[in-house]
Amino acid sequence: MSQLPETAAPYEERDAARFLAEMNTLTRFHLSGCSEYRQIWHEFENADALHELPYLHVGLFKSIALKTSADGIEHQRTLQSSATSSGIASQIQLDKTSSELQSASTLAILKDFVGDRVRPLLVLDSSRSLRARGGVSARIAAALSLRPLASELHFLLDDAENPGSLKWSALRNVLNSNDEILVYGFTWILWLAWAATVMPDDVQQLLKGKRIHFVHSGGWKKLEDARVHRDQFDANLLRGLHPDSRVIDFYGLVEQVGVIYPLCEHGFRHVPAWADVLVRDPWTLECLEDVSGQLQLMNTLARGAPYHNVLTEDVGRIIPGDCACGR
Repeated sequence: MSQLPETAAPYEERDAARFLAEMNTLTRFHLSGCSEYRQIWHEFENADALHELPYLHVGLFKSIALKTSADGIEHQRTLQSSATSSGIASQIQLDKTSSELQSASTLAILKDFVGDRVRPLLVLDSSRSLRARGGVSARIAAALSLRPLASELHFLLDDAENPGSLKWSALRNVLNSNDEILVYGFTWILWLAWAATVMPDDVQQLLKGKRIHFVHSGGWKKLEDARVHRDQFDANLLRGLHPDSRVIDFYGLVEQVGVIYPLCEHGFRHVPAWADVLVRDPWTLECLEDVSGQLQLMNTLARGAPYHNVLTEDVGRIIPGDCACGR
């Protein structure tokens, strides 16, 4: 199974045959080390095409503690989803090797969108969220994926669930001494704590002309009732900032940790070389081309549990052709 190099180019051309071979190897690895997975797909031997590979529905990770045991696999913690829809969190068993590969993957993808300059990182969460024993939330994991690009790290909320608890003095201090900043927030928190709030006059003045990259993920469901649209969301965040400022919205899920899909400047999401996406008919599960259906996501990074190939509850379609962004 391949190792992801630190300098990996996420959008280089994929070697389709190699990817299939690695997914076959990884599937057999999980079948040998996870008895629950083996009970579901006990007849699998080899796939001649990606659509033939065994996959799991993401809902299984909410009810079954799937874990792969093998020599060299050292499980460390459990990653928990935000559970914004069902209220029941998925539980993903993380191991040392997978965590290293996933961190390298996320960083390579984000660098392609925000650059590799080191700058302060502001996280719209509470530092207390780091202290959960034996587990970590998907929200904190997403924020910390930007840590290698941070010269300093600040948590801006006193209460992780209260967007109104933003620490204005901490924000003032960073703005007074920096012209370029990274900001991460869960989508609905970033909207309520920053984009839609009435900021103190002096903070608004300090923000003028600053070059800020806002990175956000998840949580759009909480904004649907408020009828907040992407254009409005971005415009509120970028008002008065340097023209090079950007808002990067990425799609990802805890059952595919390490692989994220930022929205490019032309409105599309792109698949990195160490991952792939299929679309299936919700009723027949047949694979579809250029038609909307359920997204099936796969990658070669998962060692500690069989979350390398999952059928999601999300709907999308694959757009044929090249994107003007070059990815």
